[in-house]
Amino acid sequence: MPLDAPWDGLLLAPWLATLDGDAGYGLVEDGALAWREGVLAYVGPRAGLPGDPQALADEVVEADGLVTPALVDCHTHAVFAGNRAAEFELRLQGASYADIARAGGGILSTVRAVREASEDALLRESAPRVAALVRDGVATLEVKSGYGLDFDNERKMLRVARALGERHAITVRTTYLGAHALPPEFAGDADGYIDAAIGWLARLHAEGLVDAVDAFCEGIGFTPVQTRRMFQAASALGLPVKLHADQLSDLAGAALAAEFGGLSADHIEYTSETGVRALAAAGTVAVLLPGAFHVLRETRLPPLDLLRAHRVPMAVATDCNPGTSPLLSLRQAMQLACTHFKLTPEEALRGTTVHAARALGLADRGVLRPGLRADFALWDARRPAELCYWLGGGLLRSSHAGGRRIA
Repeated sequence: MPLDAPWDGLLLAPWLATLDGDAGYGLVEDGALAWREGVLAYVGPRAGLPGDPQALADEVVEADGLVTPALVDCHTHAVFAGNRAAEFELRLQGASYADIARAGGGILSTVRAVREASEDALLRESAPRVAALVRDGVATLEVKSGYGLDFDNERKMLRVARALGERHAITVRTTYLGAHALPPEFAGDADGYIDAAIGWLARLHAEGLVDAVDAFCEGIGFTPVQTRRMFQAASALGLPVKLHADQLSDLAGAALAAEFGGLSADHIEYTSETGVRALAAAGTVAVLLPGAFHVLRETRLPPLDLLRAHRVPMAVATDCNPGTSPLLSLRQAMQLACTHFKLTPEEALRGTTVHAARALGLADRGVLRPGLRADFALWDARRPAELCYWLGGGLLRSSHAGGRRIA
């Protein structure tokens, strides 16, 4: 890939936070960032440019603010129909989850809404959520299925996820989450449902709709034995796995994900030291989801000290979903991770760039370094900590994905 000038674009800014290296922000003052053919060509001090800036690129922008890698949201359920605001209100009025479920609410209410929506309607309803994330600095997004729970509707969700990537000119990585909940037509037959979901996986993969496979391994979800069967099917197809692990109890989900060389284990509030050691040995990323922790008013923290002690990379994501984390800002997730989990701002920023990219198996982004994708964001900020400091507000000035402006 040619990296020499002339370049397609050159951005001059007072501060770059490259995140290049194992620690620190990789700060560059009075910095310059250039790209060509969607790839970063120069990242460094303005004084190190090989000539007059105006002669080096087709487009030269001199901006005020902080440049970072564009953000990566590595765990979302952003494709769904309807919402569960009424349930949110009922919970605050004293209704229990069981009460809501008996009244036809909970995840199955979203399943009904998704099944009733056409593909076009589902795309129209999901697009504003993705647009909000893009306006907040996201250029790479993971989207899970799991609200269809039959072949046609899981397929519909994954097709919409692909279409959202094209519409917003971002990278969307799709995750098949057929093992999310038990649909009513399989009531009392979880093993039979897993058989069916494994069959759908092969067909969806053949259509090019699946980048990874996930499952909800929990007492109210699927057992470790059932999850293992799904992971074995994924591995047979050459697909990487990730897992909703140990959110409500310790079923050794993190260790199970690590056993299969999983990209990530997500939630992990109840993961034991044995599970953390397994993540470290496998190189599996721990994905922290403070939005659900916040909305559910949880008190059990992930094993953060153990994760640090064993040098497990920690990512942060929105978990955008209609029930437990209706969160449309990855920067707000960073703030919640700092507040609830006591991550440092550097850990939170690395968690939404370097480590989030790793949680999706993407080695070409998350850092500002020549040769990597030209995915970067310009913020109305002077210090990286400001991205976690402010509650709300529009700090993003612009962002690029593959050298193309998307916000």
